[in-house]
Formats: sequence, structure tokens, C-alpha cells
Amino acid sequence: MQPKLSVITIVYNNVRDIERTMLSVLNQTYRNIEYIIIDGGSVDGTKDIIYNYKSRLTQFISEPDQGIYDAMNKGLSLATGDYVLFMNSGDEIYSPETVKEVFETESSADIYYGETEMFNDRWESLGQRRHCAPENFNWKSFKYGMSISHQAIYVKRSIAGPFDLQYKYSADIDWIIRAAKNASSMVNTHTFVAKYLVGGVSKKKHLASLKERFKIFTKYYGLVPNLVNHVFIAFNLCQYYIRHRKTND
Repeated sequence: MQPKLSVITIVYNNVRDIERTMLSVLNQTYRNIEYIIIDGGSVDGTKDIIYNYKSRLTQFISEPDQGIYDAMNKGLSLATGDYVLFMNSGDEIYSPETVKEVFETESSADIYYGETEMFNDRWESLGQRRHCAPENFNWKSFKYGMSISHQAIYVKRSIAGPFDLQYKYSADIDWIIRAAKNASSMVNTHTFVAKYLVGGVSKKKHLASLKERFKIFTKYYGLVPNLVNHVFIAFNLCQYYIRHRKTND
């Protein structure tokens, strides 16, 4: 029997991108999907676009919230699927065959994950994320950075707790680590599974996001190991920008 996937989209005043995101979900060849959209009370026409597809949605809520992770928790509370996937407005499931291919990789895993392709504001490809998905993922895999984006991870709902609302910008990192600690089987799909629009909340509040990430990593990995790991993070970041600059010269 095909597992049911709950796809949750969070949106607020994004009339430009919401339809593109929705169609990437609604056009999946995999049929056992429930689609939940949580809108923060948009006033720019976003709701009008969503209403055009209302008959194909499982749940649609439009009301004020306390931020993106509060909205994501609302989505989780409504989900009834075996797995959950967050595909927020502006991002896309990679292709119409993606969900089918993910679940064909292996049966009954606790977590499935893959690669993410980045896109700029003009929806031009920027290539693969700087952090490649680890060959073998576990809860310690984030010690050198967030190697899997939340758009590229399918989590069994039974191991997915709510987002911790003490974090305003990086609660998805904490959420994935907690889920990974509860998981016994994690499958690398070895394929691109998501398209990510660069420039979300964590990018706009970059310093605050980095501080939260440091706090989260310290909680799970310890202060001293986290400090040491950040030396490697800084070194790898420098190497990346040096290579990137040479490529563009």
C-alpha cells in the first residue's frame, strides 16, 4: 500500500510564487498526497489564487499566526499522512515524478532525503546547495552545517514533533535533528528532490539565524565540540568562496 504523504505549504503575501509552488505539488504523479496550505492572512491576492485550487486541497486555513514555525505547527496538527513534507511558498517539489521516485527508493524508512537545487529571485538555477546531502545521515550530520534543507526531507509523522517556538529563524534545524534522533532508518534517494528559492526569513535575518543555529548545535553537540566544528565550518566556507571566485574570474 502506498504511504500517504502530507505536504504542507506555509504562505503569507506571496502572490507571485504561490501558484508555482502549489502546481509542483498538485501535478505529482503520486496520488496518495494530502495537501495542506496555511496562509497567514494574506492581503495581496495570494488567497484568490489559492481559492482557484480549493477543491484539490485537503485543508486550507487563512488567519494571523505568530510566525512561520507557528504556522508550520498548525499544518502538522492537521496532517494525517504517514509522512510529512514542508514545501513553503516559493519552493517546489523537483519534478512531477519526485514523490513517486522517493517512495520507490526503499519501503518504510523513517526519513527519506535528497539534494536541493537553488534558484534566485528570477527563478534562474544557481546549482546545488553548498552543503551536499550526506551519504549516510544521522542526528550528528549537521555539526558542520545544515546539510539537508527542510524542503528535501520526508519525515515519518510518528517521529515528527512540533517545532520549538523559542527559535524564530532556525527551528527547522532543531526539528530535523530531533526527528533524526528518533529515526532508525534513513534513506538517501541520491537524487534532487526540491527546488529552493534563495532569500527566505533565515537569509533576511542572517545574523540572528546564525546565533540561533549556534545555540541549537551547542544544545545537541556540546559547546566545545561546537566551537571546534565552527573552525572547520569557517575553513570550508573560505575554500568554497575561493573556488567560486576562481570559477567566475
